[in-house]
Amino acid sequence: MSVWLPSAPCTPGACLERTGAATAVPRAVVRLLAVTSVLLAGIALLPVGRLIPAGAVRWWCRALVRVSGVRVRMSGATTPPGGVLLVANHISWLDIPLLAAVRPARMLAKSEIRQWPVAGWLTARSGALFIERDRLRALPDTVTRIADALRGGEAVAVFPEGSTWCGRAQGRFRRAVFQAALDAGVPVQPVSLRYRLTDGGSSTAPAFIGDDSLLASVWRVVSARGLTAEVEVPAPILPGTHPDRRSLARTAQSSACKGRTVEHTAPATRVPSTAGTGGLRLPCPVPVPGTAP
Repeated sequence: MSVWLPSAPCTPGACLERTGAATAVPRAVVRLLAVTSVLLAGIALLPVGRLIPAGAVRWWCRALVRVSGVRVRMSGATTPPGGVLLVANHISWLDIPLLAAVRPARMLAKSEIRQWPVAGWLTARSGALFIERDRLRALPDTVTRIADALRGGEAVAVFPEGSTWCGRAQGRFRRAVFQAALDAGVPVQPVSLRYRLTDGGSSTAPAFIGDDSLLASVWRVVSARGLTAEVEVPAPILPGTHPDRRSLARTAQSSACKGRTVEHTAPATRVPSTAGTGGLRLPCPVPVPGTAP
């Protein structure tokens, strides 16, 4: 494993809230069946996916989140037409349909997803671009493929943190993918994602972090009460306004996080390889009240 591989210190034991305010099991099962049904409908339509209007794709993505028991609240700007790089903070598997609800796009996904049952096949058939995160030498080719897609007028969606965080902590936006937007001369569209409870407080329940399993994360979402996904779309960053990818990445992160209260933000630092971090030493996130330290 490479020392540059992005990682996060967030773990289920330290970050995920444990609450008794959960939906009754029968309702959670109904939600899980509804999620499965919506997914199967999307899989059935994959062969004609490019013929489906963007508005219908957005509706399907919002429906997938909604049937899981999560309300969706979207606000902000309209994404520009043509090639555009969508970038967002990364918390949950729910982030993917939420970002597609902003604008349908080709996802940049880690190559390991190809091996996942069902999800791997679905991701590949959706036109995703894959990145081998543990091979630094493969990065320039990935950037080139992203730039080619952007030049062709496609939208490409990326989570530049390179790893999921709990939502009360966040990583910094890695700058490599922003080179693709500079090379293609297209706008960058930041997107801010957060999950809240009915009382307005932030929630880590939807987070998919550390050694958490996808099934455990999905069950936590469908069995939770009062979750709302907030999707804020700031103004796009126009081409020609930033001289390099470092400046562009910094502005995109600042724009995506504007107005957010984040308890912890930390960059990774290189150290000799350690188990579970890929050679990265990161500060621990702020413990959530009521959870293990």
